[in-house]
Amino acid sequence: MAKVRNRSRFSSGAIALLTALPLLVVPTAHAAANTSCDPFTAPAVDDSVPKAPDVLGIDLGERDVTTAESDTYLRAISDASPKVVDGVLATSTQGRPLRYAVVGQEKWVRPGALENIGRQLNRLRDPHTPEPVAQQIVRNTPAILWVAGNVHGGEESGTDAALRVLYELAARTDCTSSTILDDAIVVVLPTQNPDGREADTRRNANGFDMNRDWFARTQPETDGKLEKLRELPPQLFIDAHEMGSEDFFFPPNADPVYHDIGETPLNWVYNMYGPAMQQAFGRFGMPYFNGRSYDLMYIGYGDTVPLTGFNAAGMTFEKNSEDPTPERVGEHYTAIWATLMAAGARDDDLLAEWRTEHLTAYREGVAGELEPNKLYWNDGEISNPVPDIKVKNYFLRTDDPAKATEVQRLARRLQQMDVAVHRLVAPLAVPDYTEYGRSAQQTVLPAGTLWIPMAQGQKHWVQAMLNENSYVPFPYFYDVTAWSGPLLENISGGHSGTDLRPLAMPLPQQAEPAAQPLANEPRTAVWQVSATDSDAIESSGWLRWWLDEQAGLGFGDLTAAQIGSGALSDYDVLVVPNGSDSEAADSLGEQGQTALTEWVRGGGTLITLRDSSRLAARLGLTSATFAEPTSDIPGALIRMELDPNSPLAAGVGPTAWGMYEYDSVWTAPAESSVARFPDAGDPDWYISGFAEGADQLHGKSAVVDEQVGSGRVVLFGFDPNYRAFTGGTAKLLYNAMTGPRPENAPQAAAPAAGSQVVSAVSSADQMVISVRPEAAEQVQRLIAEHGGVADVMRGADVVRFRIDLGGLDADEHPWARQLADQVAALRQSVVAISMP
Repeated sequence: MAKVRNRSRFSSGAIALLTALPLLVVPTAHAAANTSCDPFTAPAVDDSVPKAPDVLGIDLGERDVTTAESDTYLRAISDASPKVVDGVLATSTQGRPLRYAVVGQEKWVRPGALENIGRQLNRLRDPHTPEPVAQQIVRNTPAILWVAGNVHGGEESGTDAALRVLYELAARTDCTSSTILDDAIVVVLPTQNPDGREADTRRNANGFDMNRDWFARTQPETDGKLEKLRELPPQLFIDAHEMGSEDFFFPPNADPVYHDIGETPLNWVYNMYGPAMQQAFGRFGMPYFNGRSYDLMYIGYGDTVPLTGFNAAGMTFEKNSEDPTPERVGEHYTAIWATLMAAGARDDDLLAEWRTEHLTAYREGVAGELEPNKLYWNDGEISNPVPDIKVKNYFLRTDDPAKATEVQRLARRLQQMDVAVHRLVAPLAVPDYTEYGRSAQQTVLPAGTLWIPMAQGQKHWVQAMLNENSYVPFPYFYDVTAWSGPLLENISGGHSGTDLRPLAMPLPQQAEPAAQPLANEPRTAVWQVSATDSDAIESSGWLRWWLDEQAGLGFGDLTAAQIGSGALSDYDVLVVPNGSDSEAADSLGEQGQTALTEWVRGGGTLITLRDSSRLAARLGLTSATFAEPTSDIPGALIRMELDPNSPLAAGVGPTAWGMYEYDSVWTAPAESSVARFPDAGDPDWYISGFAEGADQLHGKSAVVDEQVGSGRVVLFGFDPNYRAFTGGTAKLLYNAMTGPRPENAPQAAAPAAGSQVVSAVSSADQMVISVRPEAAEQVQRLIAEHGGVADVMRGADVVRFRIDLGGLDADEHPWARQLADQVAALRQSVVAISMP
């Protein structure tokens, strides 16, 4: 059913204009070259290309089209126009096609021609392609401009706007279409999430936010999309979204920006495409904002991955989801057209500059240069500069057979983004080998070690994926601040800044590691605490996917009512993903709490993840206690020390990296703590990502394993399967489910049930604002002006506000981003701003 949208800031006449007119804008910087082409005159069209009403019975923008209608109309245009071909780049979790179209000159879209264009552009990405050959490719090959929508299923208008653009590119016979298609082809992917669109949900059918999945590529929709991007590498990628707050966002983006993104695509975004859209929106009186909220830090988005992995101008567009359909579609349509016209006005300059950026990246890699942090929008100081070091080589150790799967997975991820990976065929002496989180020392790396040189066209992507730290320059966080591949997989590795000449061979293309069958696997149940809370939905989705795809373990789903009725008797293990312990206790009721407790004491194994672990404390099933965090750690990887005698540590090693994100701080007896954060002064202490006030974690428990009666409780203070890409700590979870129980396991000496004060709100559902005391009163006033309610924690140096967003992500919430922008304006008084 289509959503009903009521609120609008435009008159009915303006909405009709948005729906009816081709809002095509020639950017000011290039207007002189296009003075004869007024895109706002009545278009001349080829009537053989069907309009939407001819196929669907409605015009685009009357209401949100369904996935089937989108596919039908896309194929109708393709069938009618020799300038358009279509295909399917992936199949969704529920079996729906992700259908795309390519529009361009007929000579470029005929069979074989597209494949050749992709091959030629990939030769431009290779710094070893001879320059005369490269320049010939620049002269003779079109650029590739991608337009994609609807990665979040409930954000529909990008689909309809993309279809309008596809129709006009195919049908128009005037100068507007030719301005773009003389030197470019356009790939239109109307929906990236057909299952979510049909269900009107943000996530895909597996419960994944696919705008966080770009580098891990766990989902079939994401993986297929990136394979097509490799075949048809972009110079522009538009990702059309909707948001909960007012107006329209398009770049320039907010700071921070990840340091190793090439300056060429950033220049396109900030100085070419942004001004073109500003002119277009200003011309029509459309409200918009730039430079706020949406950063370019986390390398997992539909803008940062094109920027870093393809040196393309990756851009996120956001429109208020509560505005009427004609307005939402019309504004996305305007932004897309303004951008495409700006690209079209550049002729072959795009490809020449694109080629130069790859050469620049290669030269930086040869020299071992890391690009510095910069503030592109804010004034102020860089609080965490990129260190002045040389990084010319990365290495991944392969001499631990227990880590073979993790190494294979990471090597495959690198190869899938065209990174050259080599294997040493002889030992290599490295004078300055710097292991992750350690000091440099002379080391001899054994044969078999993987070597990834920085001297390649994909240097930016190599640094993004293998970095030791993300070096967040500015204390504002739209997402997590650490994602280093070796740390996520808990692989031993490091870097060197020395010129080395290793004896090495290219690593053969790696396959995705296959799950190994397990004899006598446990009967496992999963209990998703909430059907509406975003964190419970996602954590449960990650867990189910991991059990199916990577662990190869069967499972059943249970509800609170089934637990209360005795259904646990059919299972050996119950895993409770992240979720509110208060909601869990309430849904269980007295009968369910009793049933769960008796099942554990009778021999069952209860495994709790992140906030659901507080349920174990609430029910008196653990001796561990917790406190609210006083640190600001919005998603960082922290090294933990493991008990080598614990069965959970099998194949993991002495340390592992936990993804910590404003989680509860746990204290348990030493004999119960399987994993703990290092003490102050311990050389194991290291944090990748942003952290303020992390001293609270020294010596605290991260994983607790205790006997309860005849049963067992394994408590994770974090989510070991975060976004299904933390393979290193997922092994701890696997061992907890399938491995032996520890010998002489300590019996939980729990405090009285219910004796500990327990928050009713999942920590991951909260927006966190931390400021210096002098700004606290102003922040309190801003929160009140928005009608928000905050838990306030006052310290001597920091005042922290934890604001419940009702289970919504920040970009779904009506005012969370606006509040963040207002607080960010306080500059030096801000310690951290973290958005869920």
